Amino acid sequence: MAFTGIPTAALDFYEDLEADNSKAFWTARKDVYERSVREPLLALAEEVEDEFGPGKYFRPYRDVRFSKDKSPYKTQQGIWFGESSRYVHVSAAGLFVAGGYWRTSREQLTRLRRAVALDTVGPDLVAAVGAVTAAGLTVDGERLRRVPPGFDKEHPRGDLLRHKTLTCGRDLGSPDWLTTPRAKDEIVTAWRAMEPLVAWLERHVGRDD
Repeated sequence: MAFTGIPTAALDFYEDLEADNSKAFWTARKDVYERSVREPLLALAEEVEDEFGPGKYFRPYRDVRFSKDKSPYKTQQGIWFGESSRYVHVSAAGLFVAGGYWRTSREQLTRLRRAVALDTVGPDLVAAVGAVTAAGLTVDGERLRRVPPGFDKEHPRGDLLRHKTLTCGRDLGSPDWLTTPRAKDEIVTAWRAMEPLVAWLERHVGRDD
């Protein structure tokens, strides 16, 4: 199945799900989910696999075991491309794309902070952040309120030292091209613009064995 865009019905489905997050609604509209959400996203994942690696299609069901919110279904559908650290999801608001490290182990966090602090490679991260920001992406991630212990509180890259995770993303929304094959091109363009930040993370933080 070729990717032809994200149908408007996908956004309508999630808007309705936000209003009625119940098994009864899901069962009655599951065919809409399959046809307008699942099938287009799987087609997209197949078409971008050569460049970004295989996609992991997340389950649409929420894990409610430890949550006060017992709503059974997620109000967005995401795919994670682990080999390239890229992500996309569809929700009532439209498309969202992102890249980077959402989770870091203790070892990864140690490497991240050490690299940020080093004058040999830390400025490269500043340049990468500048590049993705100039491309219209927003730099984000979990952050401490203060520079972590062991580092100069007045460090010139103190804001980056506060990061526990480091990502960049962009809300693409629901423009006219969303329902056309151009949607893939827009996603890929945004993902490619993330490369300076993702490449720095891969080079200086890396994956755990």
